[in-house]
Amino acid sequence: MDVLHIDKNAFAKLAEQDKPVVVDFWATWCGPCMRLGPVLEELAAERNDIIIAKVDVDQHPEFAAEFGIDTIPAIFLFKKGVEQKRVIGLMDKTALCAKLGL
Repeated sequence: MDVLHIDKNAFAKLAEQDKPVVVDFWATWCGPCMRLGPVLEELAAERNDIIIAKVDVDQHPEFAAEFGIDTIPAIFLFKKGVEQKRVIGLMDKTALCAKLGL
C-alpha cells in the first residue's frame, strides 16, 4: 500500500478503519523528515496490516496543533482514531517499529 497524504477530513475517515494508522507529521524543509520518508514508504510496501499516512504541518497547521506538534518528524500510532503511541525524531525502520509496537 502507498503512503497516503492526508488532512483532518481524510484522517477522520481513516480512523474508522480496523487497521492501525501510523501518521507522520512532517514538512518539506525538515531534513530528518525527508530522510524518514523512504523508511515509511518501505514499511507501507511491506505491511498490509497497517495504514501509513503523512500530514504536512505547513499545509495543515491547525491539524498539527490539535496534537501539540512542536517538533517534527512526529510519528503517531492510532487505533480506531485513538492515539496509542507517539515517537519524535528520525530513526530506522527497526527502531520505529519497536517504539510503535508494530
